[in-house]
Amino acid sequence: MTPRISRKTRVTGGAFAAAALLAAGITAGTAGASPAPTAAKDATPLKLSASHRAELLRDASTVRAQTAQALGLGAQEKLVVKDVIKDADGTTHTRYDRTYAGLPVLGGDLVVHQAEGGAIKSTTKATEKTIKVASTTPKIAAGTAAASAQGTAAKSLAAKKADAQTPKKVVWAASGTPVLAYDTIVKGTKKDGTPSRMHVITDADTGKKLFQYDEIRTGKGESEYSGSVELTTSKEGSGFTLTDGERGGHKTSNLENSESGEGKAFTDEDDAWGTGKPDDPQTAAVDAHYGAAKTWDYYKNVHGRSGIKGDGKGASSRVHYGNSYVNAFWDDSCFCMTYGDGKDNKAPLTAIDVAAHEMSHGVTSATANLEYSGESGGLNEGTSDIFGTSVEFFAKNEKDPGDYLIGEKIDINGDGTPLRYMDKPSKDGQSQDNWDSNTANLDPHYSSGVANHFFYLLSEGSGPKEIGGVKYDSPTADGSKVEGIGRDKAEKIWFKALTTYMTSNTDYKGAREATVKAATDLYGAGGAEVKGVEAAWTGVAVK
Repeated sequence: MTPRISRKTRVTGGAFAAAALLAAGITAGTAGASPAPTAAKDATPLKLSASHRAELLRDASTVRAQTAQALGLGAQEKLVVKDVIKDADGTTHTRYDRTYAGLPVLGGDLVVHQAEGGAIKSTTKATEKTIKVASTTPKIAAGTAAASAQGTAAKSLAAKKADAQTPKKVVWAASGTPVLAYDTIVKGTKKDGTPSRMHVITDADTGKKLFQYDEIRTGKGESEYSGSVELTTSKEGSGFTLTDGERGGHKTSNLENSESGEGKAFTDEDDAWGTGKPDDPQTAAVDAHYGAAKTWDYYKNVHGRSGIKGDGKGASSRVHYGNSYVNAFWDDSCFCMTYGDGKDNKAPLTAIDVAAHEMSHGVTSATANLEYSGESGGLNEGTSDIFGTSVEFFAKNEKDPGDYLIGEKIDINGDGTPLRYMDKPSKDGQSQDNWDSNTANLDPHYSSGVANHFFYLLSEGSGPKEIGGVKYDSPTADGSKVEGIGRDKAEKIWFKALTTYMTSNTDYKGAREATVKAATDLYGAGGAEVKGVEAAWTGVAVK
């Protein structure tokens, strides 16, 4: 076999937009917050190589027992290293999951912020509750929990099939007093063909359902055209494959309308891919491969993160899923993006913003793990909208220029209007402009409006204006005028807040605290950036 040689080629491809992007998660709570840090010399995240990141993770794992002791954790609690960010000034932010008596603690995640010399500066926790349960012996049988979980999944997801796996014992600490619980994964398929990995959390003593969430992140939409784009492919044998050696070996494969497996490799003899028409199977692959590359480049060049997990490894993309499947989804279990071909198999959902939105769910999962319920669910969905928009601006694609409209190419409403608006989310008829006491009860796509509106105000400010030929008019909750600090700074603040100060249970108040800390780290206390963050949050009634 001829060695694979990474190369770039210019091809013609049709990009296809998506919207109504769905996901699932855990009840929101207020993250344990440390006092806002003072200004740092340079708190910009470093671009870590895979080997440097691995070294930092090994170092943190070596001293995790000492770290647990320094944090005052109980004798039965242990830390499990998940992620690490290092700033230019030497500060490290190490994210940990937690176990109790060997059981995973759901909602027990925390981030330890250490100075260059190793001294702990502060800690951000998902919960301040003491992790302790009276017994690790359940009062109800695992089979009972499994049967209950299967019924819950079948009913709530309207699944065509639902098969409960063996429940695992966990400690539930995401809300209320920590309790012994079962985590049952129910594998199934929804009526629209979307795979499901529903987690049902059940109190192991009472049998009461505590929570449910789906691992699969999904989206829906129609098509758009992206024109000629540049791809990185690999020479293999006498032809070429869609393998991106410059981006962690990302592969794009063809499911050929199946609903499982890794798919078949796309091959081409002359390295000229697609026709720009959806009836050519390569066209969807071009768009998916291109969108994944732009998302990789955005995170690496703007935020110093190499790959979704920051480990330099590429994800994979699978196209032509199912038959007339009007959806696209991110799945952590396969570390992959999957795209359907849309209505009548004529509109593959493979646009840049789809890839960026869905793959950003992977970034969120690998960092703060904002679970998809309550206000944390809105923040999760808002994060993907924010970075989907940011990647669209970053890509500078003439056929799909960056804007603050979500799904503007889809025409899912049939009248040419976007699916969502960041300047005034309520224009879609369902999303929320500003926070109120009912925010936690809304679908995350609508509660995400608060985060989207905040990001627009922080980037561009309030009032009428025209940006890139698109007219916007953003109000504020109290009628105040907000001055934007620029999208470039807003993106960096949100990313740093997500990766270093948010946890699985962060709510909107916690997000305000996290972004103020991030802005202080990056630009100094009391500066225009911190004041801008505070003003933008006040502008959406988060105080």
